[in-house]
Amino acid sequence: MRDYLTQFAEPFGYLDFARFGPVSEPVRRVLVREADRLHRRGWAALERLDAEAVAAARTAGELLGCAPHEIAFVSSTSHGLFAAAHAFTRTPEGADGTVLVARTDFPGAIYPWLRAAEHGGLAVRQLDGPLTVDSVRAHLDDRVRAVAVCAVDAATGFRAPLAGIKELIGPDRVLVVDAVQALGAVDFDADAADVLASGGQKWLRAGWGAAVLMVRDRVAGRLGPGLGGWSGVLDPVEAPAHPCPPRPGAVAHTLTNPDGPAVAALGAALALVRDTGAGRIEARIGEVLGELLAAARGAGAETDGGPDGPAPGDSGAGAGSGIGRLRLPGADPEAVHRALTSAGLATTLRNGWIRLSPHASTRPEAAEPLAETLGRLRREVRAA
Repeated sequence: MRDYLTQFAEPFGYLDFARFGPVSEPVRRVLVREADRLHRRGWAALERLDAEAVAAARTAGELLGCAPHEIAFVSSTSHGLFAAAHAFTRTPEGADGTVLVARTDFPGAIYPWLRAAEHGGLAVRQLDGPLTVDSVRAHLDDRVRAVAVCAVDAATGFRAPLAGIKELIGPDRVLVVDAVQALGAVDFDADAADVLASGGQKWLRAGWGAAVLMVRDRVAGRLGPGLGGWSGVLDPVEAPAHPCPPRPGAVAHTLTNPDGPAVAALGAALALVRDTGAGRIEARIGEVLGELLAAARGAGAETDGGPDGPAPGDSGAGAGSGIGRLRLPGADPEAVHRALTSAGLATTLRNGWIRLSPHASTRPEAAEPLAETLGRLRREVRAA
């Protein structure tokens, strides 16, 4: 873990990795190197980027428990989810079917399905979130063909019980997972996901421009190349007519070639997680977040979430994650957020709560200005 921690240099008090993660040193080196190659080497640079993409797919497969051909690279988490939403074709009986989503999930996990439904895709049934085994069971009927869920909720940090949901819905339905708040932060049930999308700009600390799209072979036969472009078909340049047959594997769902340097950077970030161990990273994040939440409670704040946060009351509920939140009774949340920012603490204000999302490299001493600022505000509230 010590070698891992030396790869980062974010500002002290940066507690906002659920929004954006300052890139790691390996990622910075890769981006500089690939920019130099593109500047100097022409086609040779493109050949090298192709090799980097192959290596990145292999690394992603090792982390997610799948074969490299089940991995493709797209521009963002949303891009991957739009590809998934448009991949569902009509059944032989002509029925479109339904997808279950949580209305409280991050909008990026909902809109792909809404837009696909407007163009003849699956009907969208929005459930009160977060999705749990019990809530999915209550809405599971013959029309449901897919369940779409965020592995970790961006607002509360709730970790979805992916394995339990997949066991419930069975092999004939598709579990689509938005993993952007999980991959690189927690050791989650990736094996349960049939389709998964995750960008690299948050916990992976790879910056924007590239995302993993995993499509497992076990569901490939139930998906069509809904958004698949020329990069997803066989011999598109030499073909006498179009459309061409889709390429095998996840690449069938790509629009075009990905951003090569961004993919190389994402590969470096994935390798750092693989070599360190997702479980070790999760444990370190949990320790730091636990200290921050304990300090907040000691200063009079209410807290929620975190690695040991309460989960919804059913047997299939998931554990916590690297996201926690706080609020100060009697204080204006916007004023609290401004005060924390002035104290050098980067956080996010959402729905009246201050979200805390530290990383393994966050210094535990950040709990001190957090407690001092909240304590001062608490005294001001009492005095008023």
